[in-house]
Amino acid sequence: MKLKPILTIIAIACLAVITATSKATPTNGFPSKPIRFVLPFGPGSGTDTSARYYAQKISELAGVPVIVENRPGGNGFIAVKSVLDAPADGYTVFIGSNSTLATNMAVFKDMPYDPARDFEPITLMLKTPGVLSVPEASKFKTVHDLVDHARKHPDILNFGSGSAGYQLMGEFFNQINGIKATNIPFKGAGETVAAVASETVDYGFAEVTSTQALAQSGRVRALVVADDHRAPSLPDAPTSAEAGMPEFRIYVWTAAVARAGTPSDIMEKLEGYFHKVSLMPETEEFFLKFGQTPQLGGSKELREFNQKDIDLWERIARNANIEKQ
Repeated sequence: MKLKPILTIIAIACLAVITATSKATPTNGFPSKPIRFVLPFGPGSGTDTSARYYAQKISELAGVPVIVENRPGGNGFIAVKSVLDAPADGYTVFIGSNSTLATNMAVFKDMPYDPARDFEPITLMLKTPGVLSVPEASKFKTVHDLVDHARKHPDILNFGSGSAGYQLMGEFFNQINGIKATNIPFKGAGETVAAVASETVDYGFAEVTSTQALAQSGRVRALVVADDHRAPSLPDAPTSAEAGMPEFRIYVWTAAVARAGTPSDIMEKLEGYFHKVSLMPETEEFFLKFGQTPQLGGSKELREFNQKDIDLWERIARNANIEKQ
């Protein structure tokens, strides 16, 4: 065989490889423009604080602006629609929470979205344990005291919750312990803890971030932190296992997801950015004061964690006979 035909064949083969490669990886330039973080809550919320911290750090890593866009209201539906209406190109990221990505499935019958079907998981960002607290002057010094009284006096006690998610926390606790109590709804976790402090309710459910200030000032007593480890800001509060309820592990969490159909290489880049930020020593230091722990799991871990959370809250809502709205 002559040299020229061989060179021609090699050139054609190389061209085919280059063409195939360019078609398979059209997103090597990502990101080349600003990335948008869409939130279902307003400025100043815990999710907002988290999103703005990650936005600043990821902007530095990616070399493009990362804009935080607050779209509160409508049980998170407004923010979700904004993300699902945007192209599946990685430039619009939904920073959601357990309410929008899990508990909504348990309390709404006509959901305009499906967290598992409509989103691709990027990573779990932060996780904060739930806390059961009572007024400082309460006669209930331990979880056992509370449960024992509630069993002897069904439907006498009431508990506060700041959202459907917190109500489900309370229902979970009640179901584990075989007690009945009346839910008193409030407009948020902070308002719930304040109601506990003022003895408006017998006990209440929030998370470490919302509970720690009033607990540290001696106005409420945290009876249990629903985690495997004690919270550094609530060192006297026993864990679930220490309180005799190892299965009572519940969390308020924040996660990043993108619209389903986003190319896998872009998803990998986004996951990498979040992972690098979570590994930074200053990130752990920043969130420690809020009682939060940065998470290092990626997309696979988030998908599994999210589905387990959806299953848990749907089961609890059914057992509590909570009618979907």
